[in-house]
Amino acid sequence: MGVAWHPENQHPENQSRSQDGTSGAHAAGGPIRVVVAKPGLDGHDRGAKVIARALRDAGMEVIYTGLHQTPEQIVDTAIQEDAEAIGLSILSGAHNTLFAKVIALLKERDAADIKVFGGGIIPEADIAPLKELGVAEIFTPGATTTSIVTWVNANVRQPAGA
Repeated sequence: MGVAWHPENQHPENQSRSQDGTSGAHAAGGPIRVVVAKPGLDGHDRGAKVIARALRDAGMEVIYTGLHQTPEQIVDTAIQEDAEAIGLSILSGAHNTLFAKVIALLKERDAADIKVFGGGIIPEADIAPLKELGVAEIFTPGATTTSIVTWVNANVRQPAGA
């Protein structure tokens, strides 16, 4: 049904259906489910909301967790919501620690198949180590919503046997 806002952060005006009025069923078993989260102490979430809306408008189901989420809360939400991806938005500089914790928790909980991607203020020098850690993709300032939607559609749900 579009964006499913976390109960503590519900904003009904943001829960509309996609622009064409449909819920956007994905060709292979319904829409892609993505948790968009703001981990840590970062208090700026405009970018995360823009990404959540773009993904929703592209036909995905998006669960936005709100600000100040712990890695444990994010992973719990992704597992409970049967998400296929987690998108993390980090502007605070804590990306190395927070991405690592989310990846570790997913592995601990046998949910490493949930793809993690992220964006924010992430120095170029940190991107390769984050990808080695298991982060599927990093989007830096200037990335378009179209490029993010395209990447999610192409990389989150792999065809059978791929």
